[in-house]
Amino acid sequence: MLQTTSKPPSVYLVDDDQALRVALKFSLELEGFSVATFESGEDLLRAQLPHRGGCLVLDQNLPGLSGLETLSVLRSRAVKLPALLITSHLAIGLRDTARIEGATVVEKPLLGDVLVRCIRLALNQARAD
Repeated sequence: MLQTTSKPPSVYLVDDDQALRVALKFSLELEGFSVATFESGEDLLRAQLPHRGGCLVLDQNLPGLSGLETLSVLRSRAVKLPALLITSHLAIGLRDTARIEGATVVEKPLLGDVLVRCIRLALNQARAD
C-alpha cells in the first residue's frame, strides 16, 4: 500500500510573550500544524514566507511594529497568507481595519480551541479562493 505524506499546514506565529509563544506552538503542533515562531513583526518581515500555503497569527500589541502594521508590509510584498490578529485590547475600529488587510481579529484570552478553529477556517477559506 502506497502512503502519501502530506505536509502539515504551516502557521507563522508572532508574539513577544515567550511563554505564550511556546505554549501556543506546542498546542498548535499537537493539532497537526507546522509552527514557526517569531518574537516581533520585524523578525517575521526578515523571514522567507511563502505567498500562499499557511496562516499568519500576529499579536496586535507588539513592541515596534504592531501586528496590523506588520501585516500591511506583508500585503505590500504580495504575501496573501490568511491572517489572524490576536489581542486582549480591542481598539475601536481594529476589526474594520483588519478586515481591509484581510485579517480576522481573535480576542484573548484564547479559550478552548478558538484559535485552532479560526486557523482552520482561514486556511479553508484561502483554499476556496
